[in-house]
Amino acid sequence: MSEFVVTATGLTRVYEVRRGPLRASAQLTAVGGISFTLAAGRTLAVVGESGCGKSSLGRVVSLIEKPSAGSLQLTGMDAVAASPGEQRTLRRAVQMVFQNPYGSLNPRKKIGAILEAPLAINTTLPPAEREARARRMLAMVGLRPEHFDRYPHMFSGGQRQRIAIARALMLGPALVVADEPVSALDVSVQAQVLNLLADLQQDLGVAYLFISHDLAVVRYIAHDVLVMYLGLAMEQGPKERIFVRPLHPYTRALLASTPALGGVGKERIVLTGELPSPLDPPAGCVFSTRCPHADDRCRAQRPGLRLLDGRQVACHHAERLAGPVPEDNAGLSLH
Repeated sequence: MSEFVVTATGLTRVYEVRRGPLRASAQLTAVGGISFTLAAGRTLAVVGESGCGKSSLGRVVSLIEKPSAGSLQLTGMDAVAASPGEQRTLRRAVQMVFQNPYGSLNPRKKIGAILEAPLAINTTLPPAEREARARRMLAMVGLRPEHFDRYPHMFSGGQRQRIAIARALMLGPALVVADEPVSALDVSVQAQVLNLLADLQQDLGVAYLFISHDLAVVRYIAHDVLVMYLGLAMEQGPKERIFVRPLHPYTRALLASTPALGGVGKERIVLTGELPSPLDPPAGCVFSTRCPHADDRCRAQRPGLRLLDGRQVACHHAERLAGPVPEDNAGLSLH
């Protein structure tokens, strides 16, 4: 078995967009060749502006959609060319937590039935064992035994998201894809749910693909960060490297736009221009139309990811913009 829960290589997702009866369809590349690995007990956070392809990547990794190109391995199995039997196994290995806890739970079913449903569909466990496992999971996410027989409308938003997390973990998945799981919650409740996710990861060894636009949340929960823009990876690597010393101008702009983050967040960076249409991205660097450092080379040649200062960055001028690269930044700290 592979040492990684997820191994994605050149993962691509292209959608066909109809533009009217008299116009040819257009191709929209939502995910444009993303590669990463994710080990058990680790969290990879995917960040970027709305429309950058974060959720599309999450849908591909969670097997909701098939990739248009590239390879995807989950728990050592080929998820792209999997047989029907292998697909059933893989769907048990990856589960998803959605953004809206109000819409992700069936209002007609009691919480106990909601938690037992994955076991009823995917296992041959008797009803008594299904109920016992559901009650144990309910306790693990911090809810009381009497909640088992209540309906979703009887809970707060934070409690509903705890229930959604419990349902995602019922089958013992190796990977949970969490798509903005705390963005619909109050700030105080966000902290509680994030602490719960961290505790569950430590206890169960589950890997998280954590999709978010909130860099303060990412700074708390993630081990590694993938910064996306128009479907492409701009910067990718350990959280400590990226938050303490971002190299890509887009990463620097994202961090500067988050006042809650100290240090880098105090830097003022103003992006000019409009976000390009994903139907017609720039020919060179996709960020060149908004980057204050773009030159002719940037507008003509698209930079690929390259290793620099302990992370990968897609920028022609990363060394010049970030200054001299230390020989060893292993001592960098977020604290």
